[in-house]
Amino acid sequence: MAEMSFEPDDVLSLWFPDNGHWEDDEAHGAFWTERMQGGMDARIIADYAELTDAAARGLLDHWAETPRGRLALLIALDQFPRSLWRDTPGAYGQDIKACRLALEGIENGDFDRLAPWEQGFFMIAISHCEGPDHLKRMEMLDAIVQGIVDRLPEHLASRRERFLSQQARVKGIIARFGRHPHRNPILGRVSTPEEEAYIAEGDFPHLRRPGT
Repeated sequence: MAEMSFEPDDVLSLWFPDNGHWEDDEAHGAFWTERMQGGMDARIIADYAELTDAAARGLLDHWAETPRGRLALLIALDQFPRSLWRDTPGAYGQDIKACRLALEGIENGDFDRLAPWEQGFFMIAISHCEGPDHLKRMEMLDAIVQGIVDRLPEHLASRRERFLSQQARVKGIIARFGRHPHRNPILGRVSTPEEEAYIAEGDFPHLRRPGT
């Protein structure tokens, strides 16, 4: 696939398969586990490296002109680098751009046109992005996450508490440290003694398993 032939559906058909996962609680839980626990790494490394690079270089910015195009670009900027460049600084290299894309989508109404599980990746991108306004953004997300939860169908009710508790957990980490300390070794940052203790525990939000 030539670089300039990439289309939003190249991302969306992979990340949001039309397999009815949203109709069953167990299947939907598997959907999240696969994406949050590295289950997509091999496919992204094998088939989506060029697309991820194109997104990082700004060649796919025009996708943001539509709601679903914005969603696809958000995944390519926020999720794909974490697979392709896992455990390197490149994994976080597009966080600022992804966060801005998500915030703009909330502001312009693109976010409102998406399914709750699609909206969840806006929440994740905003949560991922470090910076001086990180805690302020996390506090803003309280209402956004509640809106996502309120839209979940009853048969996916088990996801409601998870969305809410994950939001509270990440907000607590940012309030405590001002950043994601587990990135310190990868980014060459010096950890405070409190951060060293936190890192040693290894209980990070992005490693959280369903039901915990």
